Amino acid sequence: MNSTYTIGFNNHDMHSRIITLTFSPAIDKSTSVPLLIPEKKLKCSDPVYEPGGGGINVARAIKRLDGYATAIYFEGGCTGNVFTKLLHKESIDIIPIKTSGATRENLVVKEIETNRQFRFGMPGVRLTGRAYQKCLLALDNIPDIAYIVVSGSVPPGVPADIFVKIARIAKSKNAKLIVDTSGEALSQAIASGVYLIKPNLKELATLTGKEILGIDQVKEAAKEIINKFKCEVIVVSLGAQGAILVTKNSCYQITPPNVNVQSTVGAGDSMLAGIVYGLQNHKDLVESARFGVACGTAATMNQGTELCHLNDVKKIYQNMEPPHAI
Repeated sequence: MNSTYTIGFNNHDMHSRIITLTFSPAIDKSTSVPLLIPEKKLKCSDPVYEPGGGGINVARAIKRLDGYATAIYFEGGCTGNVFTKLLHKESIDIIPIKTSGATRENLVVKEIETNRQFRFGMPGVRLTGRAYQKCLLALDNIPDIAYIVVSGSVPPGVPADIFVKIARIAKSKNAKLIVDTSGEALSQAIASGVYLIKPNLKELATLTGKEILGIDQVKEAAKEIINKFKCEVIVVSLGAQGAILVTKNSCYQITPPNVNVQSTVGAGDSMLAGIVYGLQNHKDLVESARFGVACGTAATMNQGTELCHLNDVKKIYQNMEPPHAI
């Protein structure tokens, strides 16, 4: 296995283009208060506004790694205009799909005295048939796609067979489909045909019909899904303990060093960005997953909804133990 990782090469190879798809984007507002007290008017710190949602964050994190991705997402109302302006500020390549409903806003509040974080997620905007058809058409019209990343929650109005249609487009373009979602949407995705999924322990347990799973049960559960459904790779996120990479013939545990955790928001998206970035740059699965764990860990060092920074990723990656087979 290659123990070194070169960051920042082959970044704009359009023949290995990454497309991210976000059904339920949101403006993430983060702020802090000294202490969260019911019924009392609380003075917040200056809010920070960032464009969020699974696929959006993956595209933004890839950009921070000196990579390149195009983000397809749904945009509506005044908040949708603000959302797109925020992406323009970060020079993200975008394909917005207009919707009638306003783009949602989420709120993250940090309680300074306890360092606890409170996350308020607003419901996703219901999508019309016309909107998601436009989305599929936009995806189908893009040439030279290597990876399609569908990440985040699936809002009301999206048809049950959406992943079947996306998988069909991916297959027609010889592109690898990567999905990071939960619940019924994740079940639909693995039945439709995906290359890689990134569940946490709870999501993996749900997929296998169990209430809870221990880390020692991950290998068996993930292999069960790979053998039963149309899925090649599973990267199980373990939070601060890293991740376990499972394929039909192999299983590796990847453990990051300890860091000073400020916020876990965006860590999963940063991790997925690192994995896809590694694959795009022709690294093998194990090294790509290792790099992804470094990106996810780096994101936790920042406050609010901040994603990973390249310098932090490099330092963490260099201090990581090599993945070990289990």
